[in-house]
Amino acid sequence: MQTTTKPSITKAWAKAIAQPATEFSPTPLPVIAGGIPSNLRGTLYRNGPARLERGGMRMGHWFDGDGAILAVDFNSNSPLSQGGEGRAIASYRYVQTAGYQEEAAANRLVYGNYGMTAPGAFWNRWLKPIKNVANTSVLPLPDKLLALWEGGKPHALDLQTLETKGEDNLSGLSHGLPYSAHYKCDPHTGEIFNFGISPGINANLNLYKSDRTGKILQKATFTLDGVPIVHDFVLAGQYLVFFVPPVRVNALPVLLGLSCYSDALEWQPQLGTQFLIFDRETLTLVSRGETEPWYQWHFANGYVDPSGTIIVDLVRYEDFQTNQYLKEVATGETHTPAPSSLSRVHLNPNLGKVTAIEQILDRSCEFPIGLPDLIGQAASPTFLSVHRSGINSGAEMFDAIAKFDSQTQSLTVADFGENCYPMEPIFAPDPQNPASGWIVTVVYDGNRDRSEVWIFDSDRLDAPPVCKLELPSVVPMGFHGAWRQA
Repeated sequence: MQTTTKPSITKAWAKAIAQPATEFSPTPLPVIAGGIPSNLRGTLYRNGPARLERGGMRMGHWFDGDGAILAVDFNSNSPLSQGGEGRAIASYRYVQTAGYQEEAAANRLVYGNYGMTAPGAFWNRWLKPIKNVANTSVLPLPDKLLALWEGGKPHALDLQTLETKGEDNLSGLSHGLPYSAHYKCDPHTGEIFNFGISPGINANLNLYKSDRTGKILQKATFTLDGVPIVHDFVLAGQYLVFFVPPVRVNALPVLLGLSCYSDALEWQPQLGTQFLIFDRETLTLVSRGETEPWYQWHFANGYVDPSGTIIVDLVRYEDFQTNQYLKEVATGETHTPAPSSLSRVHLNPNLGKVTAIEQILDRSCEFPIGLPDLIGQAASPTFLSVHRSGINSGAEMFDAIAKFDSQTQSLTVADFGENCYPMEPIFAPDPQNPASGWIVTVVYDGNRDRSEVWIFDSDRLDAPPVCKLELPSVVPMGFHGAWRQA
């Protein structure tokens, strides 16, 4: 009897997360194409889930993976550098959170998280708190690196060795206040703005203003309606702007241990999207209002135009299917389409009204970034992760990056080829001309099952990369990174 085998729909990217990532100590990276630009001076830091399995058990959501930090140092004065060789030195280490250490010692999963309840006896779901996985982003400060996760405190690491020093309260995160992964730095004042959501019957939005060292100097609290997801915000001129999508936590199943946080999230479009506008100096509410429903994870940039209108660019989804797609990533196969687009929202801060919403790029995208020196100002191009043309976005990860200029409506795409997956584009400025520089990204090559660092001229993104460097081991696709200028 002849049998037929159903073809596998597993994509090449799945190999990158199939096994826990392997750490590596400081290693000079071989140049495999081109050359490192002479003016490229600084360190790329990246964060992301590096372990989605422990003791034979898979974690429930991509967001649940233990965080690991990649550092790629392009400073030629590194002690490992010898002449032109070793101009890039890379290290990769897990963040040694308390939960990570406990589970490593037990060789099994112990804690619940965003997409899973605590394993084992039912009462573990009440006794074990959600693990701080420190896996979402990084904040380089003058004397330390922060590994960020929005549900708790940041973890401080050594900037050079990536040794974990422990949780850091930044002189202000008392009484369990969390610190989000999406801070905003004013490039001119050095001020750092961030927030954290404290759950409750009605959650609290906690606002923080810090100096350039990360020390919190000012705090404020605003009560929200229910328990929503607020992942990011935007600094626009003199304002901090938040959009609160119509997603709410059904808290009872979570409290009873019947559901994880992710499965208890409900899309409630009848609530509309709320917006909150705060004054950046006083952290007081300027105005609030409501508009049509959508969901967003990330903002590109915001600014105030000459008429006083706040302009906000964001990656917008029509619903919350994106969460199901991200849950499926952890299994190695995705099936749920979650199309997005780059949109622009016009806000009148005095009237508390949305005056216009326009789609400025009709292409599924994510991880938007602007030029660091133009944060909160106009005329910043947007770099994004996108799909190659003709790709089934429900089954694939992002496999290209692009530069969008809203003034000329032009889109320049860097196509990485089949089965190659770049992470979020990070801008590294040229010290001689900060408006230009390089896009540095970490790429998983599924054809060769290896990870590389690719460097592009930011003004010629559709040209071949100016340099490719090979990493010692596979670095799974992650979330966010930052550039620290030398």
